[in-house]
Amino acid sequence: MEFTKWQGCGNDFVLIDCRQQELDDYGAFAKRVCDRHYGIGADGVLVILESDKADFRMRIFNTDGSEAEMCGNGIRCFARYLREAGATDKDKFTVETGAGILVPEIVRKDGAITGVCVDMGEPVLAADEVPVTGYGNDRAVDVPIEVAGQSWRMTAVSMGNPHCVVFVDDLKQVSIDQVGPLFETQARFPKKTNTEFVQVLDRTHLRMRVWERGAAITLACGTGACATLTAAVLTGRSDRAADIILDGGTLHIEWAADNHLYMTGPAECAFAGTVEA
Repeated sequence: MEFTKWQGCGNDFVLIDCRQQELDDYGAFAKRVCDRHYGIGADGVLVILESDKADFRMRIFNTDGSEAEMCGNGIRCFARYLREAGATDKDKFTVETGAGILVPEIVRKDGAITGVCVDMGEPVLAADEVPVTGYGNDRAVDVPIEVAGQSWRMTAVSMGNPHCVVFVDDLKQVSIDQVGPLFETQARFPKKTNTEFVQVLDRTHLRMRVWERGAAITLACGTGACATLTAAVLTGRSDRAADIILDGGTLHIEWAADNHLYMTGPAECAFAGTVEA
């Protein structure tokens, strides 16, 4: 099976086109090829499929074989691949995901592709829909949560997948490899959660690190960047447009007047090859 390896701000993916023939077990395939010692190495697998609702369908599988609803860095890579591979002649098209139909748009400068802007839709703030328990349909904004014997304050946001955003004074003092898995499996999150640890630099620059559900620490998370800006606006920490500085690069996020979040960032192909299906 042919594949291409992509990265967006260091969040890397193996991308396979299964529009003609699907695999029997995507989860097992993802666990094997994502292994950085015995496989290709990646944070996840992106699968291209036909859709009867949109121009294309994207499925995402994590390193542990679980399926994610959405991936912000992934959809940028997915979109640029489709455009450059000639699967579409449009710079703006629709993609069916587990979080609904999203609209990526190729960004160009002097005709050359420089990145992808994605309409990520509206943030979901009703706690039961994130989901996070204990708040009904109210918002869980800047509320206390106990993790690792410590009291933190978190804001829960869904971008089609659950996020717990935690603001800290000094990001360097947070042992994400230790507390991240405890946040992911905290009892309040029935579907587990992605967790963003965020230090505010100023009103238009936020430094974020992430523990991703099913993938551990990654260099970037697009939906997490969107959740971070949402939480920062709701708690009065930032403007409605800001640069989210990640371990692997920077994403520009805007929470626009139409209540949609727009994410702009890079998507680059690292290499191509073949792998046993």
